[in-house]
Amino acid sequence: MTTPPPASPTNPPAAFGDTTLGIVLRLGFYVFTVFLAIHYLMPLLYLVFGLQIAGTIGLAIAGLTANVLTLAIFDRRPLVDIGLRLVGASGKHFLFGIGLGGGAAAAILIAPLLLQQGHLMLRPHSEFTWPTLIFYLITIFFAAAGEEMIFRGYAFQIMVEKMGPFAAVLPVGVIFGLVHTSNPNASLLGILNTILWGVLLGFAFLRSHDLWLPIGMHFGWNAILPLFGVNLSGLTIEVTRYFYKWDLPPLWSGGAYGPEGGLLTTAAGYMLFYLLFRARIRPQQAMIATCLNEPDFEV
Repeated sequence: MTTPPPASPTNPPAAFGDTTLGIVLRLGFYVFTVFLAIHYLMPLLYLVFGLQIAGTIGLAIAGLTANVLTLAIFDRRPLVDIGLRLVGASGKHFLFGIGLGGGAAAAILIAPLLLQQGHLMLRPHSEFTWPTLIFYLITIFFAAAGEEMIFRGYAFQIMVEKMGPFAAVLPVGVIFGLVHTSNPNASLLGILNTILWGVLLGFAFLRSHDLWLPIGMHFGWNAILPLFGVNLSGLTIEVTRYFYKWDLPPLWSGGAYGPEGGLLTTAAGYMLFYLLFRARIRPQQAMIATCLNEPDFEV
């Protein structure tokens, strides 16, 4: 008999192996944990702290809980192995993602302003304060990080490893879009755009091998839209003293759902795909979706 080599500290042995049953148990436990956190914790946060905390900090807690428990129980891994290590190009990926997402959001709102198809109007009986802005940015960051941990975290990366990168990106992107159907004023084009963004953020993970790039893109996009006074996925978030008045029809502006329900966001999504594909990104070492580390893998 041969003695198996000791487990690498960066690749500890999985508690339930790599069998089909083991993968199903991991994914099932992960999804069930997210479900419990969202359906029981978030309503409690809503009762105590209100909608903004429940919908932002609550998502982050749900993402953290599902990833930490699944990693610890099944793989004996730390949370950072889902792509949250602060090494190498992590900071550059995060800042680049903010630039991409925030820049795209600003572009689809500034262009109509320059063409006089959009107007910034003073919101009656409103005021701007710096603490409000800082609190808003912090909560929006937690919401973006929480959604990325849920949708591009452990379960997604296991699917990438076992099913293949592109076989995982599309179905998870579709699920990402469909969970937004309950948002106020959700429209068919809005859901299709959200699916497009779900696929885009999955593609960002394939390019960077970490969560910092998709978190940055998600945060940049979500942070900029309400600053111009438009709705974010159907939600009205008052941060500045202004709201955005459109002269464009809802097919382009998105109507009450916000720009994500219009063709401007569709165009921005495809442009971001192109920019991501052309960008010179230095991939990190993937700890769970190790197939991405193969020399012949390239996107």
